[in-house]
Amino acid sequence: MDWDDLRYFVELVRAGTLSGAAHRLGVTHTTISRRLQRLEQRIGEPVFSRSSQGYALTARGQTLWTEAQRVEAAFMRIGEQLPESPATLSGTVRIGCTEAFGSRVIAPLLAALSDRYPALHIDLIVQPRPILLAKNEADIVITIDRPERGPYTIMRLTDYSLHFYASPGYLAKAGPVTRLEDLESHRMISYVGEHSPARDLPMVPQFGVHGAVSLRSTSIAAQAEMVKSGAGIAVLPDFLVGEDDKLVQVLHEIGFFRSFWIIVPTTLRKLSRIRAVSEAIVALMREQRPVLIRK
Repeated sequence: MDWDDLRYFVELVRAGTLSGAAHRLGVTHTTISRRLQRLEQRIGEPVFSRSSQGYALTARGQTLWTEAQRVEAAFMRIGEQLPESPATLSGTVRIGCTEAFGSRVIAPLLAALSDRYPALHIDLIVQPRPILLAKNEADIVITIDRPERGPYTIMRLTDYSLHFYASPGYLAKAGPVTRLEDLESHRMISYVGEHSPARDLPMVPQFGVHGAVSLRSTSIAAQAEMVKSGAGIAVLPDFLVGEDDKLVQVLHEIGFFRSFWIIVPTTLRKLSRIRAVSEAIVALMREQRPVLIRK
């Protein structure tokens, strides 16, 4: 079996689509398709089932995927013995992150990251929902929910804080908030429960304030815009609220503290480009020290 065919197979598993795999390898999607056809002809049966959702492994494909990862690991062990400078690291690295943190904190780091590794292509995948490593949606995931188990390398990236916020105009109209019970008479903004980007995020219903939430969104950025417009009160990450937003922190004594974790599948971390980018993100966070916690 040709290793190049197997390599194209591996990237298609990780990307889930022909276009995604083609982008990662720097080839056309027809090249991926042709390689896949040749691989399946040699095996004698399909390794993927095709649908409008993309490419999913068949039973034979799953077996091949396990075998291919062993072969890939062997190649990577050989590669680790060869010196590689930052300038020669190439390929695509996909970083998956939650919406607000990805846009406000990680995106500004990418200039320095690109300067450090000029031949790399970086995809920042920002979603108002969890990025799923199990479905190969990214190579590196930055998330609030730390996996309880799995073949992952996990590092704490940073801690951050959240507080209740409202606009001055809203408080002038609806009245002050001096205790938690006061929220019962205020218009609250929160997540659509089943679409929260993480399990461990503080949401209004958890505080025993019943019937107060009248506006919901799957997007924390949308919630912040609602607060700015005077629509109500929401729990927002402090790093999402700038001085120009002119929002008021209410119930100062009630703060929430969470952590972001950077997670890489163990097999992918053996790739020089993946390991380099994940370690660079940690280093850049320490160097630039964005303000993520407010008392």
